[in-house]
Amino acid sequence: MENETRGQEDAAQDAAACAEALESLDRFSLDEVAFDETIVDMQDAAGDGIPDTGDDVEDARDEADVEKGDDEGNGQPEPNAGDETSLLGDLPVDESLTRELPGLGSAPVVDETIAMGDIPLPSAPSAHEAEVRHRKMSPKRRNLMVAGVVAVALVAGGAGYAAWNGYQQEQAAVVAANAHTMMSVQIGVHAAGLDCSTGSKIPVQVSGQDSDGSSVSETLYVDEHGRGIKLLPGDYTLSIAASPIAADGTIYTVPTTKTQVTVKSDGQDLSAQAAFKLKVPSADTVTDDQIDAAAKYAEEGGASSAATAKVLQQAATARRGAAVNAVSAQKAQAARDADARHKATDLYQLDIPVEWYGKVETWQNGSTLCIYLAGDSDTPIVTLVAVREGESFTPDEGDTVLGAANLGNGYTVYASGPVYPYVVPQTINGRTQNPVSTYPMDSAIELVELTTGNRYTYSQIKNVLVGKDGKADAATKLETDYLAQILLPSIKAQD
Repeated sequence: MENETRGQEDAAQDAAACAEALESLDRFSLDEVAFDETIVDMQDAAGDGIPDTGDDVEDARDEADVEKGDDEGNGQPEPNAGDETSLLGDLPVDESLTRELPGLGSAPVVDETIAMGDIPLPSAPSAHEAEVRHRKMSPKRRNLMVAGVVAVALVAGGAGYAAWNGYQQEQAAVVAANAHTMMSVQIGVHAAGLDCSTGSKIPVQVSGQDSDGSSVSETLYVDEHGRGIKLLPGDYTLSIAASPIAADGTIYTVPTTKTQVTVKSDGQDLSAQAAFKLKVPSADTVTDDQIDAAAKYAEEGGASSAATAKVLQQAATARRGAAVNAVSAQKAQAARDADARHKATDLYQLDIPVEWYGKVETWQNGSTLCIYLAGDSDTPIVTLVAVREGESFTPDEGDTVLGAANLGNGYTVYASGPVYPYVVPQTINGRTQNPVSTYPMDSAIELVELTTGNRYTYSQIKNVLVGKDGKADAATKLETDYLAQILLPSIKAQD
């Protein structure tokens, strides 16, 4: 019966030791769990001197320890120095069990009735109780306590490592999955008038290396917004392979620039790094090679079908043909106009200014050529007369010498006529003898414009540059400067 009672006591003490081990995790770290090696060695040595009579002897020794501790607490005299319990009493107290935690001051009193859930927690022992427990603890229970602390620490550390390792593996799996996923990217393109829903898409040449280390060289197609490219993550070089074809047959000039980009994620906007501008050239300058290249890429993927690509090619060819014909017609008309503008006498030749063409007519007599207002031969603008060197020239009454051109063959051509920037405003203002009806307002304005090149409005000349008081010199300079620019340089000696 006595042995059974002792066994129950041992079981209770073992449970208390485990609880104390769990409690100690909240009060100090694992590296602070230390037992004085001296105590263990001395207890082992003391144990070696007692015959091993089994569990009964060990339990008896534990009970003696308890009684000894109680006697010390009641102020009883210490046993003889030779007694085993006296040897343990002289040993220093383990500071790791009694020291104050840093920064916390005195530990508050813990209510022993506080529980976690429905399970009551053991109260924190006093320094004296901790010392008594430590002394009475058998090596078996002390080793059990240490093993419990270490086991809990290992389990906690192992769980943290497993969680971190799992997170790392999950992230690596995401990166690996993205590395093998096609990413949609957008580039910047500008092609005036292009609508890829009715025309063909823009072929983009892509070359480089993807995340697998594989080389890439392919043609992808984007719409007028730069959308349509899908690539694996990697580094690539982009360029425009050929022109798209707009629905009206427009062919674009292909930019020669190349751009390097890095694809990292889906939906990536690369328009800031890769932007291409496709300009619209004059349709008559488009070549067969440009049309053929655009049609080829349209058929291979730029258009919805080969038939659509063929229709777009025909539209491009027709547009180029119409432009060539228009340019040819313009050139032919310009040649005819040049012939009509070109005038020649027996001594010199000249071209009527383009600004005057269609607004003036001419008559000539020998080496004299008169340019007058169209439909009104009585309103000359300028009269040209060739004079041999050494001879003088006198203009007609009311005319002013407006300039001269030396032919280099012994003759000089003099240009003379009315100074309309002066005459017209003064006539309208009633300051000359000629009646106002001589120059209807429409004719008056046109005469001023023809002799000044529309550099100034009629109102400016009348009210500011010449004025009502008639600044003749200022008005004359307006006309002579203009004729010196557009007419006199074209006067050349006859071949």
